[in-house]
Amino acid sequence: MEIIASPKNDHIKLAKKLTVKKYQKDYDRYLLEGPHQVHDAIASGAEPDRIYATSKYMQDRELRTYYNRMFEISSDVAQALSSAKTSQGVFAVMKMPHNQLPKPLSGSFLMLDAIQDPGNVGTLVRTADAAGVKNVILGKQTADEFSPKVLRAMQGSQFHVNVVSADLIKLTTALQRSGVPVYGTELNDEAKPYASMAKTENFGLIMGNEGNGMRPELLARTDANIYIPMRGRAESLNVGVAAGVVLFHLLS
Repeated sequence: MEIIASPKNDHIKLAKKLTVKKYQKDYDRYLLEGPHQVHDAIASGAEPDRIYATSKYMQDRELRTYYNRMFEISSDVAQALSSAKTSQGVFAVMKMPHNQLPKPLSGSFLMLDAIQDPGNVGTLVRTADAAGVKNVILGKQTADEFSPKVLRAMQGSQFHVNVVSADLIKLTTALQRSGVPVYGTELNDEAKPYASMAKTENFGLIMGNEGNGMRPELLARTDANIYIPMRGRAESLNVGVAAGVVLFHLLS
């Protein structure tokens, strides 16, 4: 097998483009990086179009199912493809999943309102996965699911939960019409401590922007707003930590 040794190879240049939203949309493909994520993708039933791997991974047992789609690359090519400081040595060109909301609307929903930091979005998806949430909904102005930083932070949890982009105002109304209560997160006179909420498998929980919190128009539509009492002197919790506290309570 000939090794792809130049980052200027046409296939490599195209793969690199698939880290950019415009080209992801044009080709309906994105680039997945890292052995853990590629393994999780394959285990979930997603089939890679192509796998680019350094010599270390060419005999990987889990990847060999797609040996006819594997191409060995040099360490220089791996570094050129990588979105991290140090390449993990495995990349897969994947088809965009185009997930949809469940029908009928039921179960648990973590709804992200303008969460802009890619690390926070990835952490929230992983937290939802760990807590047993079935659906993560990315609202307007939330960091893109297929950006390299978000993909890296999700660590494969996107293959375990249903990640969908949707209008949160419309979804809130639809969930409530389906009998699924929607909770906001804000400290105000009418908010309830999270531990007072009944445990349930059916709910929507909205987490707001890191700096500004939830949009007022969303807060006005929730069934209840929740806060986390803090004993210490910190002014706030990271949005991923806060979501974890509430989700593990509701689903435990």
